Amino acid sequence: MNFLAHIDIKPLPMPIVHQHKILLVGSCFTEHIGNTLKDLKFNVLQNPNGILFETESVARSLVSYIQRKQYKAEDLFLYNELWQSWDHHSRFSNPSSDAALAAINESQITAHSFLSEANWLIITLGSSFVYKLNENSRFVANCHKAPGQWFSKQLLPIDEQVALLDNTIHQLFHFNPKLKIIFTISPVRHLRDGVIENNRSKARLLETVHHLVNKFDRLFYFPAYELVIDVLRDYRFYDIDLAHPNYAATQFVMEKFSEYAFNDATKTLIKDVRQIVSAKNHKAFHPQSQQHQQFLKQHLEKAIRLLEQHPYLDLQEELAYFKA
Repeated sequence: MNFLAHIDIKPLPMPIVHQHKILLVGSCFTEHIGNTLKDLKFNVLQNPNGILFETESVARSLVSYIQRKQYKAEDLFLYNELWQSWDHHSRFSNPSSDAALAAINESQITAHSFLSEANWLIITLGSSFVYKLNENSRFVANCHKAPGQWFSKQLLPIDEQVALLDNTIHQLFHFNPKLKIIFTISPVRHLRDGVIENNRSKARLLETVHHLVNKFDRLFYFPAYELVIDVLRDYRFYDIDLAHPNYAATQFVMEKFSEYAFNDATKTLIKDVRQIVSAKNHKAFHPQSQQHQQFLKQHLEKAIRLLEQHPYLDLQEELAYFKA
């Protein structure tokens, strides 16, 4: 008897390898994918604006990277003793407007340079709901816990989302002709919107993404949403808030992503990298013991051999740890 629904996930026609540069943009589930890839020593840049949930903010941020937009003092606002940006996550907020601008603009420059050379862009969309400032109808990517009466909330229609992303994709391909894009829909359930409203929101994202994937030959879809919602399909795979997939669920999704995105050679290299990274993270009870010193020596030699075979890997932290 089969207790899990089967999803036929066709592997990428051009697998991701360690030599590739991968930009990830979107919801908090983007960072589950990005952190895993980073731990496995892929060359990644994650969310230069911080976490972004909806299509309008994702599209606007990507265009700003292409244009190498630099923010000015008038682009910030002061709230709760912090200078903040409506386009950025609160990790950029700062008591000093100069410091906030410096961090934002440095991130913009990094994103522009990285995107110009990126092989892959992974976009994870989380919601079709957008928020606008009532005073000027400006879209905001993050409300920064400002009073609710400052904003109006809207469920963005499918055709508007398609138009936003279609225009952005054309600009991306013109800016970087070798770029390929993977879309995912976040399995995080936005229950604050309401269960019915969350399902309507996700449905619009699905329709939007599949319309675009069917249009462009360098767009692909990875079913992270379906793997959690339809394959695992059980609240034991969610955290206590019943909204965020737990560790077991995210590991399951990443195992499927590995099958989807990597060829056999990359999977073999990932195993070798995991051994080195796990050894570096090992906490010894007796670090001065001869046994632990031998452990360090053995893994230093393994890391050096691995780097000789794959010089594009960044193992500097591991090498420094084993040498110490």
